[in-house]
Amino acid sequence: MDIGRSRLANQHISRPAFTDAADVVRWLGAVQAQDYLGALWALGLRCKRATEASVEDAVAQRAIVRTWPMRGTLHFVAAEDARWMLPLLTPRVITSAGSRHRQLELDNAVFARSARVAERAMEGGKCVRRDALYAIWNEAGIATHDSRGLHILGYLAQTGLICFGPRAGKQHTVTLLDEWLPAAPALTRAEALGALARRYYASHGPATVHDFAWWSGLTVTDARAGLESVAGELERVDKDGRAFWHSRTSISRSGAGVAYLLPAWDEYTVAYRDRTDVLDPKYAARVNAGGGVLKPVIVVGGEVVGSWQRTIAKGRAVIKPTLFKRLDRAGWDAIEKTAINYGRFLGLAAEVARG
Repeated sequence: MDIGRSRLANQHISRPAFTDAADVVRWLGAVQAQDYLGALWALGLRCKRATEASVEDAVAQRAIVRTWPMRGTLHFVAAEDARWMLPLLTPRVITSAGSRHRQLELDNAVFARSARVAERAMEGGKCVRRDALYAIWNEAGIATHDSRGLHILGYLAQTGLICFGPRAGKQHTVTLLDEWLPAAPALTRAEALGALARRYYASHGPATVHDFAWWSGLTVTDARAGLESVAGELERVDKDGRAFWHSRTSISRSGAGVAYLLPAWDEYTVAYRDRTDVLDPKYAARVNAGGGVLKPVIVVGGEVVGSWQRTIAKGRAVIKPTLFKRLDRAGWDAIEKTAINYGRFLGLAAEVARG
């Protein structure tokens, strides 16, 4: 079993079959999205003929929503999934943030006041720019300095009051979740654990139970319960003393000579506790930029072989690779090809700086 190449296929990186960004999000379950522009590309590279504008349209059309469902980190989730994911995954996040909340003098009374002010500002389906909401809170005597605003925003999102709306220019907006998203059926906790496990192993497999626990933020006990509830739909493969699970219909291989430019925090790198299956440990420090940051990476044959940066200038996207190992001409040609696809997504010409 080639784990890296199997994941490329199952994540629809090497075999994109979707034409709609919302279908990508539904397939993956959740897509990390604190780097907003990178997250747009994460969805676009898994679609056929996607553009940055077409992915953002899925947000504007309320098919996908950006919120804080897991690990205290922003993600895109499908509109119909937000309401059952939040209560399943956010209680542990909120508890773990308790000491920081106390340091910032954020307690239940402050959160309640903040919620009331936010509801008045956004009722009637209004989308309010985040900086404008901070100003409204400050005027109401709710200080947002020293990251207080961000923590209030996160708490209100994690408790299901608000979510992000579409961008207003380059600024992000916030809106009331119940007014923004359509109603959706509720799931029991057992149903929600099973639904999340089914999505994860189908889209991210082969993966271990510890990978699932890391990605979701669940305890290993809950992650195992979710896995066990859908194990009959999955196949198990043992490798190097670890048990990997994947869908019975998963694709086992992908093209060996194709390169991919993945954004920072892409699901291919971030969604696993153990990343050694796709990233040689001796290169890990060159991918981790500190503070939990995972750089944009270049993947060839399922293996992370370098990182990359982009510069936009004079209507062109210039891609500058930093390689961890020497590539032959075919490898460079593969990077050139994927850079052209990235440029097409942005609506720009693209070139690779080989210097």
